[in-house]
Amino acid sequence: MSNLHIVKIEKIAVECHHTKTFRFHAPFEAEPGQFIMVWVPRHDEVPMALSYIDGLKGFTSHAQGETTNALAGFEVGDRLGIRGPLGNSFDIRGKRILFVAGGTGMASVAAAMEAAAKSGRKVVTALGAKTKDEIIFVKRAEKVGEVHLATDDGSEGYDGFASALAERLLESYKFDQIITCGPEAMMKKVVGAATKKRIPVQASVERYMKCGIGICDACAFGDRLVCVDGPVFDGEYLAVCEDFGRYRRDESGRRVPIK
Repeated sequence: MSNLHIVKIEKIAVECHHTKTFRFHAPFEAEPGQFIMVWVPRHDEVPMALSYIDGLKGFTSHAQGETTNALAGFEVGDRLGIRGPLGNSFDIRGKRILFVAGGTGMASVAAAMEAAAKSGRKVVTALGAKTKDEIIFVKRAEKVGEVHLATDDGSEGYDGFASALAERLLESYKFDQIITCGPEAMMKKVVGAATKKRIPVQASVERYMKCGIGICDACAFGDRLVCVDGPVFDGEYLAVCEDFGRYRRDESGRRVPIK
């Protein structure tokens, strides 16, 4: 079982109107794609992808529920509880990699993008959001490779979803691997396109979590658990997983359709 570390918030960056990145010192090493459980005092514990893994660690939070909205009010110097790192990581392979991220899904792939570039690989990123004001980590992506933007409302870059932009890039470039994170409907299309072209693909999947260590089964995903078997899954499993892009579990454990 992972130990709980009480950490002080060292830096806070406002990425967009509903998203902030919290930086902290932590006594652990992490791999791209792993996550942590963040305890917000007086509220709850929630899973967060590690958006920074070297030096000053960090996670990026979209304020959308009771706990994350409370977290948005925290300031530099406040303290949080951190458990982790948890889960598996991206297995980066090949010489030319396409990263496809939607919204705050970019937080899950940013460290992998940087690790790929550091190891000498060619990095191409398709980054999408609902509108240009919600695109995050563009400068990080530009530092390590070629960047293509997409917005649902056409306010920046390609007018449409990141998955459609990715399909266009697959027609223009040859890739050895695809790594993706974002809305599950988007990822399902990316995985489908990759499978059709026989390109290895990995996706970081999000599910409701309580324990983060494989005890409670809240994050059941097909016949696996996202917290210990994931959050990164390869295209071969995703192609046969009935839950992918179709079902998730609510807080009571009931299987419900993904809207």
